[in-house]
Order: sequence, then structure tokens, then C-alpha cells
Amino acid sequence: MPATSSRTALAVTLAAALALGSAASAAAQSRVTLKSASAESSYYVMTVQLAEMIRQQSDGEVIPTVEESQGSVQNVREAARRPGAFFFTTPPSLLQKANAGEAPFDDGGDYSGIHTLFPMPFVTIHFVVREDTGIDDVSELAGETFIAGGTGTFCAQRSTAILEALGLADAVETPDMELSGAPAALRNKQAAGYVTCSSHPTPQLQELGTIVDLKVLSFTPEQRETLLAMGPGTGPVTIDAGTYAWLEEDVQTVGVPVGAYAVNMDAETARLIVEQFWTQRESLAEENPWWAGVRSSQVQQLLAPLHPGVVDYYEEQGVEIPDGMKPSGE
Repeated sequence: MPATSSRTALAVTLAAALALGSAASAAAQSRVTLKSASAESSYYVMTVQLAEMIRQQSDGEVIPTVEESQGSVQNVREAARRPGAFFFTTPPSLLQKANAGEAPFDDGGDYSGIHTLFPMPFVTIHFVVREDTGIDDVSELAGETFIAGGTGTFCAQRSTAILEALGLADAVETPDMELSGAPAALRNKQAAGYVTCSSHPTPQLQELGTIVDLKVLSFTPEQRETLLAMGPGTGPVTIDAGTYAWLEEDVQTVGVPVGAYAVNMDAETARLIVEQFWTQRESLAEENPWWAGVRSSQVQQLLAPLHPGVVDYYEEQGVEIPDGMKPSGE
């Protein structure tokens, strides 16, 4: 996922400042621990943003502390044993595994107290082609050399699964290549395109688009319906026109949902965090554009029951809540 050294440095500085502020605050104030990913990742940067938002919008009544994480598996496992209010991020598919007691969550932990707050920026699947290929549809990749993500990566696994679902796996030549080599392959016309998986906009694609005329392919409604049927690990994503300077039309693609969840959080704190997130989302996106693609309708893909303290808020906003996501008693 995209991150720059300057953003990471700022995030670490803000995280340290938040921690110092927490130590000096009164014990009566609410405390929340936030955990997402490693300090080098875009999700850590975004989580620090959220922590600063919480501190400011609560007038210091809610004291956030950001911790580094090794990733979503660690976050979910800690959710089963954290004693205090805990905010964390994960793809919803991991919550399904946790509630089913599947590895690596077969440790007897109780994951039933996890509640949905709001969607985070998706890991967006970009099917990118050179403009001069004339390719306008994924089906036209048949017979082409196409780099389906970096060898051995999550992106390669997801891209291969997409090509298989669309009946293209045997029709597209997908060479083994590190994703870092894809831009050069497009510049030298050794490949028609490639797949990159990242919260959009991704800096690599922004830079490449200044050198090579590019197009990001939209999936047709029928293709996207096929991909969504792959399961809860895939959700709809729109890349808005203008996300990249050269992108003139909205792109209908798919991505991996990522949600913000909570355990041991009181209703008042949950409502404050959710309401302020949606109120401040555009301001957050001005600082880090990953937030621009987040939509309230994506809540429906996060699977875990909504936090009881935020159900009224989403109903007030006209968001349809699936029965399976309504808290017990609703």
C-alpha cells in the first residue's frame, strides 16, 4: 500500500505526540487504542489521522493511542483479549474465519464482541493497460502479455483468481515478474498492461501515467457481478474520474474490503468516532486522498454487527443495514 517517507515521519511524530498527551490526561477521560499496520504503511498514516481527529473532535475527552501492528491477523487476535476500548482494521473475511474458529484463529478466543464502525479505503484492484493497445475491456486481454501482479504476492493471487473467474486464465500470458518491474515493461512495450493492488490513488501509477499513456479498465456490470460472487473477500469499488490526472472517466472495479472495528467501546465513544469520521471525511481526503473512495454504502460489506451505538446514526443517513449486521435485539 502506498506510503511516502514524509507521510510516515509525520505519522510517527503525531503518534508520539498523541501518546504524550494521553499520559498527561486525567484518568476519568475515555481511552481508545488504535491499531492497523506497520509504521511504513498507508494504513498506519490513516490511523494516525483518525486518532488526531478523535482527539480534536472530542475536545480531548477521548484519548487515542496509536500502536504499530504486524497486520490484520494480529489485530483480530488481539481483539479477543484486549481489556479496554480497542479500534482496529482488518478485511472482513478474517472475521469470518475468526468466528468459525479457523486457523490462525483456532486458539479458543472469543470474537463475538467485535462490532463494525465504518469502512476504510479498500485495497483497489487496478487493471492497467497502455492506451496504444486499444484494449477497452478485460476480455480483450486474451492473447496479450499481461503482468498479473507481482510474483508471489497477494495481488498476484487475487488477479489470477479474477482471470480464472472470467474464463481468461488460459488465454492471457502472465509472466513471472516483480511488480516493481511492471512500469519498465509497459514503457518498453513488453507487456500490454499489469495489475496493481493498493488503496487508490497509488503513487506508482500516478508517476507512470506521466510517462506512458494509460487506461484503467472498468469491469462490465456482468463481469463485476461474477467477481462479487467470489465471496466477501471482493467488493465493488469506483475510482472517480480525476483520481489520476489522466483518468477522464469513472472506473468500475473491485477491491478487498477493509473495515474499522471495535471491541469494548461504549456507545457514546463509538457514536462520536463514527459521526465525526463521516463529517470530517472530505477533510481527511484533502490530506491523504485514499479516503476519497470511501462510501457509506460500503458498510454493508463489513459483515460484523454494527456497534449498537452507531445504528441510529446510519439509519438517519439512510444507509440500509443488512439483517445479519444488526446487533442482537435490534
